[in-house]
Amino acid sequence: MSLNGYDEIAARRAQRQQRRRQRQRRRRIALGVLFCILCAGAVGMALHTQHARGDRQPSPPPAPPETAPEETPAEREERPLPYTLSETEDACVLTDELKSEFAVFAAAESGAILAQKNSDVRLYPASMTKVLTLLVAAEHRDALPDTFTMTREIADYCFVNRCSVVGYVVGEEIPAIELFYGCILCSGADASLALAQLTAGSQETFVAWMNEKAAELGVAATAHFTNCVGVFDENHYCTARDMAVIFKAALDNELCRTVLSTPVYFSAETAQHNPGQTLSNWFVRRMSIRKTGRATVLCGKTGYVAESGNCAVSYGEDAAGDGYLCVTGNAATQWQTIADHEWLYQQYGQGT
Repeated sequence: MSLNGYDEIAARRAQRQQRRRQRQRRRRIALGVLFCILCAGAVGMALHTQHARGDRQPSPPPAPPETAPEETPAEREERPLPYTLSETEDACVLTDELKSEFAVFAAAESGAILAQKNSDVRLYPASMTKVLTLLVAAEHRDALPDTFTMTREIADYCFVNRCSVVGYVVGEEIPAIELFYGCILCSGADASLALAQLTAGSQETFVAWMNEKAAELGVAATAHFTNCVGVFDENHYCTARDMAVIFKAALDNELCRTVLSTPVYFSAETAQHNPGQTLSNWFVRRMSIRKTGRATVLCGKTGYVAESGNCAVSYGEDAAGDGYLCVTGNAATQWQTIADHEWLYQQYGQGT
């Protein structure tokens, strides 16, 4: 290669290096400009934020949540009760024409007492107690497990206190819904105690809930319960008027009304009962064929211990759809209780 050829190559290389340096210089200039723009933007945002914070007033601390003032005893007494029974000028005061010692017959909707006998005198409710047991358990139904396993403790309680029972066996797994029917139709102490344990964990806690419910219904001054079965106790009592109020509250609960009006229920098959058992409300079945005038008895629950005599609470409706509450206590026999309810519906359950 000639000298002139080398000179041309060197000249081209020098030109390429010069162009490369120019591109690098332009790139540095562009980056510098971009950096300045970013810095200016950051400073502007900081100044804007500081200005905004200077104009903004500090937020007041959040107000504490409002709480309703605690109800005073006077206000509690003045609170309207959900169910009340009241005597009218036309109310009949019964004497020897009714064999039961205690009674009240009232219009369910208005609460007007149509006839009564010692309706505010203390009585022992026996198994009518289970109406309140049913109501308290039904109000907690959504929280109940699906089944209950019968315990030795419950079986022993029923045996010692000579209670009526459905006949569940220790270890038997029972659908929870069946316990509601067993409590009423068979007047089963085993079902009632199972409901108490399933609902509240113990009979003691459940009975406390029963007394709270009695207070809510406005009958705590004359009613008090010590067990969920109806076993006799001097401190386990109410009046005929109280029981009518409790029964009306139960009727307004859909599950309770269904149970109290069911004449026969067939229990589920279990390992201990195959086939299942037939549970029967003897009182409702008997009243359905009695001559109760224009009224039809739809719901009921009986009770008996030696100290209470035979007692029952029922609900019936006349042809116009008007409802009646009927409670009797301390009759000599079951059949006398049925006869007294039959007579009361004949005399006072005829509507207008």
